[in-house]
Amino acid sequence: MPLARYEAEARESGLTIQGALPHADGALLLLGPDEPGFWPQFTAAPEYDDGAPDPLDRWSKRVIGALAQGWQGQAFFPSDGPPFAPFYQWALDSGRAWPSPVNLLVHDTAGLWISYRGVVIVPGLAIPALQAAFPCVTCARQPCKSACPVGALTPSGYDVPRCKEHLRSAAGADCMRGCVVRRACPVSARFPRLPEQSAFHLRAFLTE
Repeated sequence: MPLARYEAEARESGLTIQGALPHADGALLLLGPDEPGFWPQFTAAPEYDDGAPDPLDRWSKRVIGALAQGWQGQAFFPSDGPPFAPFYQWALDSGRAWPSPVNLLVHDTAGLWISYRGVVIVPGLAIPALQAAFPCVTCARQPCKSACPVGALTPSGYDVPRCKEHLRSAAGADCMRGCVVRRACPVSARFPRLPEQSAFHLRAFLTE
């Protein structure tokens, strides 16, 4: 089955292949949200409002697990561990993601909104190695470096307590619509991620 068929089946489930790389057993497919259709699909799923913990992780395991079964592959998830699967290295090795000026991963089409819900290793699938263009090289202003209103996320590092304090304040309402640093990325600006989705993730972040 050609890679385009795997992509089509992933999109039927609200996902897209955000990277792929050759693997000893075939190919490794990195799956992330297919925006903007992903969020309506997830919020219509039973996991979204059943009251149980970790709704998105459970949705991901059900949906990606079903894809893996149909593809006769093996699924891995960022939430599984320790030991945790090397998602960061897989992303770099895909040739479509790099460390950004603020150290978060930046993706060739998702920008700083990149996220991976899971990976499927598909046996027997042959794909060529890929190297996309690193977008930060041609980003003259690099606005991500100075976008954080409280200086919590900069090239010097990430001050998590300061970030959470800001998000819990009235002044943090705009950031709760989506991290201002991530939104500042010109590539992110072209990626249609809904504010409701960002707010969901940030509410979960504040409970950690």
